[in-house]
Amino acid sequence: MTNRTDEPTAPLPIPRRDARPIERLIQVMAALRHPDGGCPWDLEQTFETIAPYTIEEAYEVAEAITQGDFASLKDELGDLLLQVVYHGRMAEEVGEFSFDDVANAITEKMIRRHPHVFGAVDIDGAEAQTEAWEAQKAVERAAKAAENGEKPSALDGVSVAYPALMRAIKLQRRAARVGFDWPETAPVIDKIHEELGELTDELAAGTVNPDAVEDEMGDLLFACVNLARHLGVDPETALRRTNGKFEGRFRAVERMLDEDLGIEPGTASLEQMEERWVRAKMK
Repeated sequence: MTNRTDEPTAPLPIPRRDARPIERLIQVMAALRHPDGGCPWDLEQTFETIAPYTIEEAYEVAEAITQGDFASLKDELGDLLLQVVYHGRMAEEVGEFSFDDVANAITEKMIRRHPHVFGAVDIDGAEAQTEAWEAQKAVERAAKAAENGEKPSALDGVSVAYPALMRAIKLQRRAARVGFDWPETAPVIDKIHEELGELTDELAAGTVNPDAVEDEMGDLLFACVNLARHLGVDPETALRRTNGKFEGRFRAVERMLDEDLGIEPGTASLEQMEERWVRAKMK
């Protein structure tokens, strides 16, 4: 998109500093998207092109929280808020909804889902609140399915856009709420051994079928997520922690190879790297 004429346009006014911060941000976004004098890059963006940035900013918020870095958390929350304002502005431009509509919708939803706070309902403790929350969400999903002429499912609303580990645990939790679950961890561990055996058998076949291997690998990962759920462990958090641990140890291996032998991993033998990996684990 470009300006309507080839004539240079006057700079758009900077939103007043005495405006409420959220109003000022909304005005900034409106200026960035203005056909005359707006930012060429911002004008070219769509819901589809901005979506990856929205996901990226959410992960950066999570990273700041993990690191306990409140200065970064403030900045990352601002970046994430900008994404919401961005989508709201684009929706307003095509006559669908505005940022205010988004804010009003979530406000009404929170009031509706907290009758013990904004109504006369008594709920005893956080666990009971979680159950009541899920029950209310189920009612809302059923109503939405009815509006679309569909029969509701316990799995409705589990977005396919979630990261795979997150979606797996959400699907499992939904199924568990209607009784499709093992009551203890022993059968879950047995299932992991079963899936690992099937993967091993597939790899031992005369001709390896990549699709079959991927399928069996997925079954194994799904079973591992199920064990994490039974143990009260968030698989995303657990894997993120392990990723960090691996990164720290591998960087230590790189340093030791350089200090001990003056070489890089690409020219080191597996034995040389393994020796330093063991040393890194001991620190």
